[in-house]
Order: sequence, then C-alpha cells, then structure tokens
Amino acid sequence: MNRTRPATGPLIVTVLVFPGVRLLDVTGPIEVFTTANEFGGRYRVQIVSEEGTEVITSAGTRLSADLSADDAQEPCDVLVVPGGPEWETLIKDDALLDTVRQLNEKSRCTASVCTGAFLLAAAGLLNGRRAATHWRHSRQLASRFPSVRVQPDAIFVRDGKMMTSAGVSAGIDLSLALVEDHYGAEVARPVAKDMVVFMQRPGGQSQFSVRSRAPHTRQEMLRRVLDAVAENPGANHTLTAMARRAGVSVRHVTRLFDEEVGTTPARYVEQVRLEAAQALLETGDDPMPVVAQRTGFGSPESLRRAFVRHLGVTPGAFRTSFRTTGVGTKDPVLAAVSP
Repeated sequence: MNRTRPATGPLIVTVLVFPGVRLLDVTGPIEVFTTANEFGGRYRVQIVSEEGTEVITSAGTRLSADLSADDAQEPCDVLVVPGGPEWETLIKDDALLDTVRQLNEKSRCTASVCTGAFLLAAAGLLNGRRAATHWRHSRQLASRFPSVRVQPDAIFVRDGKMMTSAGVSAGIDLSLALVEDHYGAEVARPVAKDMVVFMQRPGGQSQFSVRSRAPHTRQEMLRRVLDAVAENPGANHTLTAMARRAGVSVRHVTRLFDEEVGTTPARYVEQVRLEAAQALLETGDDPMPVVAQRTGFGSPESLRRAFVRHLGVTPGAFRTSFRTTGVGTKDPVLAAVSP
C-alpha cells in the first residue's frame, strides 16, 4: 500500500462490533489510531454495530456503537473487523456476514484481527488471497476455506486492500503498519514508543506455538522411534539409528515418516529438539552450550541457526522475551521501545 497522507480532513476508521466480540481486538487498534492523533496523525474513529445498538463483548463488557451499518454511508479509509472466541457461530450469522460485505464495499482498506479473518473468509472477501489468523486457528482457516492461502507464521498479511492479522495483540502491529503507511514512520514510531510495543515485532507466530506432541500412528515400530526422540532429544537420532530402533531398513523408516508424520525423519528430530530447547530457555538458566548439548544441537552456533531459521529470533532473544515480563529489571528489549 502506498503512503496516503490526507490532503484535507481526517482519515475515517470504522470498527465493526457484534455480540461476543473480543474486547482487545476492538480497543487495540482504536488505541493505536487515537494515539497517532497526538503525534501528527489525523484519524476519526467510529464504532459500528449491525443495528447501532450496544453489544456485550466476550469479556462481558458493554460497548456502545456510534452508528448502525445502514447509517454508516460515508466511505471509510480503514474498516477493522475484529474476531471473537465463538467464531464458529459467527461465520454462520448471515446478517453479520452481509454487514461485513456492506461495510467492505465502502472501505479503502479492510483489516481483520485474529479470528476476524474467518468472518472475511466466510463473506467471500479472502478468496484467492493470502491471509493470517491466530496460530491456533490457522489450520482450521485453511481447511474450512481452501481458496484462502493461509500464511500460518505471519504476524499480519497484506493482499490488495485486505489485511489480516494474527492473535489479539497483532491487531496493534497491523494498525501501526497502517499509521506508517498513512503518515510515515515519524508518526508511527512515537506511537509504538508511547504504547511500549515494537514497531516491527521480531520473529513470527512459530515462537508462540504450543509444544508439538508425537503424532498418532498406527505403526508400533514408528511409535517406538517417535517416543525415543521425544524422551531424549539429545540422544543419537540419525536415520541409521532410528531404522535400527524400529527394526526396519533406512528406506522403510523414511517412508513411514512420510506417510504417518508428513515430514522427513531429520526435520521431525530438529523440530522436537527445537521445542525442547525452547522449554529449557523459558524455564532454566543453563548457558547456551549446555542447552545445545542437552537438546542434541551440539553447539551454540547450530542452536542459533535453528532458532533463526524456524522462529526468526536468536536463542538469547527468545529467552529474554519469554522468561519474564521484565518487572523490576532493566530489560534491554523493553528499553529499546520505551519512551
């Protein structure tokens, strides 16, 4: 999207709300756009519900609407479509989907937060487009809407006029990107500092994913191999060693991984070792050489390369980000974005 500084008048941001909407999906973007007004931006935010009435969020908080969808006749520069925990029910609400389509027709940019991507997809607005949603729901988005090209690791994705973002806080990342598009980094940067968030968050959604469990398999010989890797990631798990453990040939164990696990033996082992290293970094104080040895990477450099390749961050940055909120400490990562 090209930078679009308005010549006259403020940029209009329409935020759709509905019963069961997630509160932070609404308030996060609003906070970004209204804070931008303190640093040279010009935004006018309006909250729209289907009937113009207040709604109760998933947190039980009441939100008032400024307009009904029918009364929101003025074209807007940004339409924000938030999500909600009960997205499976929301995507069956034909009236809500009609409202999404109606507001989208009047918007120059339509942006979803978290499971709001399901509403856009159900309304047919993401057909053939790349999109993101919360990592927990990315597979469901892809399976329910196969015409949508889901980017599971992206914090947010822009495809034409459509923008989609990951979990609730990613709506803040997306909104900051829009502020930078509209008014430049000189406005977006002080907004990020004021809100104590990153201008560009390091890494992707992989760093927030749940620990993978050994996949189900009907093959007892493969189960022995998978369990051995999970129980001791730092042990010898070469292809030859795994084949010996399963009592089959190297070719056969490779085929079993492909058919039952959907990946190669080497990639599976690396993923288990990576997740074991994440757990050690989150919960322990072992130095990097010890973490690398215990998890089978061998050296801190091999550990670093795996983290950067899969998570987009170094092991040290991962430990800093996820060990503590930084309360009572002088965290250099937080200091970098502090006012």
